[in-house]
Amino acid sequence: MVRRAVYIDSYTCNLLVNGFCRVGLVEYAEWVMDNFVGGGITRDVVGFNTLIAAYCKAGQVSRALELIEKMERDGLVPDTLTYNALVHGFCNVGDFLKAKSTIHQMLRSQGNENGPHNDRDHDQNWIGSMNLKPNVITLTTLISAYNKQQGLEEALSLYEEMVMNGIFPDVVTYSSIIYGLCKHGRLSEAKVLLKEIEKLGVNPNNVSYTTLVDSLFKAGSPREALALQSQMVVRGLVFDLVICTALMAGLFKVGKLGEGKNLFQKISKLSLVPNCITYSALIDGYCNSGDMGSAEAILREMKEKHVFPNIITYSSLIKGYMKKGMIGDAVGLLRKMVQKNVLPNVFVYAILIDGCFKAGKQEVALDVYNEMKIRGLEDNHFIFDAFVNNMKKCGRMEEAEGLIMDMTSEGLFLDRVNYTSLMDGFFKVGKESIALNLFQEMAEKDIGFDVVSYNVLINGLLRLGKYEVKSVYTGMRELGVSPDCVTYNTLIMASCREGDPVNAFELWNEMKGQGLILNSFTCNILIGGLCKEDKIEKAMDVLNEMVAVGSLPTSVTHRLLLDASSKTRRADAILQMHQNLVNMGLDLNLDVYNNLITVLCRLGMTRKATTVLEEMSGRGLLADTITYNALIRGYGISSHLKRAFATHSKMLAEGVSPNIETYNILLGVLSGAGLMKKADELFSEMKNRGFLPNASTYDILVSGYGKIGNKKEAIRCYCEMVSKGFVPKTGTYNVLISDFAKVGKMSQARELMHEMQARGACPNSSTYSILISGWCKLSKQPEVEKKFWKSYRAEAKRLLIEMNEKGTVHQQEHMRDGHGLASIWLFLHTTGKIIDGSNGQW
Repeated sequence: MVRRAVYIDSYTCNLLVNGFCRVGLVEYAEWVMDNFVGGGITRDVVGFNTLIAAYCKAGQVSRALELIEKMERDGLVPDTLTYNALVHGFCNVGDFLKAKSTIHQMLRSQGNENGPHNDRDHDQNWIGSMNLKPNVITLTTLISAYNKQQGLEEALSLYEEMVMNGIFPDVVTYSSIIYGLCKHGRLSEAKVLLKEIEKLGVNPNNVSYTTLVDSLFKAGSPREALALQSQMVVRGLVFDLVICTALMAGLFKVGKLGEGKNLFQKISKLSLVPNCITYSALIDGYCNSGDMGSAEAILREMKEKHVFPNIITYSSLIKGYMKKGMIGDAVGLLRKMVQKNVLPNVFVYAILIDGCFKAGKQEVALDVYNEMKIRGLEDNHFIFDAFVNNMKKCGRMEEAEGLIMDMTSEGLFLDRVNYTSLMDGFFKVGKESIALNLFQEMAEKDIGFDVVSYNVLINGLLRLGKYEVKSVYTGMRELGVSPDCVTYNTLIMASCREGDPVNAFELWNEMKGQGLILNSFTCNILIGGLCKEDKIEKAMDVLNEMVAVGSLPTSVTHRLLLDASSKTRRADAILQMHQNLVNMGLDLNLDVYNNLITVLCRLGMTRKATTVLEEMSGRGLLADTITYNALIRGYGISSHLKRAFATHSKMLAEGVSPNIETYNILLGVLSGAGLMKKADELFSEMKNRGFLPNASTYDILVSGYGKIGNKKEAIRCYCEMVSKGFVPKTGTYNVLISDFAKVGKMSQARELMHEMQARGACPNSSTYSILISGWCKLSKQPEVEKKFWKSYRAEAKRLLIEMNEKGTVHQQEHMRDGHGLASIWLFLHTTGKIIDGSNGQW
């Protein structure tokens, strides 16, 4: 143009300025405009607005304000577009006070050229004399910014102010409010608003629908999400890449992998080009389903099509590797990220640390954490949760207090999720006072309770057994928290545990009245409670109700009802219940067959179990470890030792790996038969195969050696057991205590009972029977001096009182259990000292 002497005007200048601004060269654009002005071109408002908008977008609001002053010096008057850009700039840098102040000044300037100013608004004092009117864009910009920064209430307040000032919201405004409502979990209000805006003459657009569809999928409401998709089709809205990506990601989230993949295939048919976000959603879907091979193939496809993966893509892959236990691959991908200059953030490190902890790789987790700190990244709530979850898993909640001090001293403020996780951990280790203090601390810091935090609280309180279901539920309502499915499940479970099926049914009916979806988990809780109370008919009524609404019985339902039927000890009752459930639509899978075989074997009905095994094999289902364990246990119960070990040999020959339970069952069979030499050989074989003994293993060995009178080996196994941190069962302690009592070593027996209580194992009626009988027998020895005789009798009486006070019932079967309880009663009768069971008095 210059060479051809074509006249260059302001329009040409503005085109160049706009072009440079669009590619991010704002300072160069300003230099170009200044040079054109030097050549005689006049600046105009359009050029200034372009530069101001570009600086505001880049977060350089101070430079934008300088340009406004420059406009005024040039005699140009800023218009509404100028201040729309300025409001956008203030929002970008998070200065909502100045953004809102700018809008208020614009509103006050209407019809008030000399409107009042205050010192706080010194940056906007020039607005008052310009009679500017904010438009829908001005206010929508601030509403959108509020919604993105957790300021929903401010956004709604500004919306009301907007309407009061006669500025009518458009589809962008409403879409922004729908986004804010969805972000805060207020989906019901968002759905209502979508319907209402049509009545106001505003047609929802792709953004309105996409926001709500995405949120409904995330909330686990795929039917409603897909219904909205159908509405879009009916309204003729064009499916763009954003809505397709949201739908695809949503389908993956609800487990519809096939439909999600099909939608990805349709994207190319719609002439849409998948971008990094689309590919990342597809990779995330594959990773969540455990198909890492397909996820890696998509990553290679991205490379071929020159679509560069971002941190979200890599995060999904790392999370997928961690879920599959492929820690080496996950750490290797972290290294590749750094090489490709995609720097991992704290969330990526949190995924790795949490995954390593869950896999038991403590050292690797700490190495990754140290690497994160070296890179200068600060701890966040996800890192804190990863450490707390590991402490919960390992039962080391005493370390949590130090963790809190360390991380809060670095500036981390615990959020609701952190507090909830800590409460859950302390409840689980029995430190309810600390858990309740944390709940109080949340209230004092005004950290709002949600249904999850309250579910943890009520679960912890009910587990203590100190609170009634109804009082806890009332307290939740008083706090204004609406119960969800988990709440009702917890309360129904507690009611069943308290033996109160009436209240459980009331909660069940209330849950239905609230419109909450009754799932198989809820159904199984109620069925389990009713079966415990031997109310099988009512349990079947509940199941029939669930089947009527399309929820079929599961393997858990099957196990609960078979267990209840097995109380009759009749094979026909068990098999009939099994057939009834099959007729109701129960899927005959391996778990179901294992349930049936396990119940039959538990009653020693191994022939029936073998018939079921043949039927199972006929369906192409192969026996697994659970199947073989059940059969071995069944043969042991019916004293068929050879068949038990033959089944074990067949198991190995079939390539089915035994587990620690397999060996414990076999050890129990040998122990019950008094064959401790063979048990010792099997124990050695077990360790040679790489299986570490657990608490049950040692319980079996201690009891076995005790029963054959080998006190030396029994004590050796006991010492080895406690040195490894295992707590023996009450029955194991009873065997050891009995060994001492039999030879008159009552002081040692008493000390063992004290140690038992210190380790958290509660004495039962047999424990007391053994000790009382031992002290009584000791007092009857002819050579015992009178002073000792009296002390022995006093100890027996003390134990009987303690037994009664603790509610350990001394029933008739205990009086015939070989520990001499009948002789104790006779002994006490002869002394004229009888205990009154009603008040514990002599």
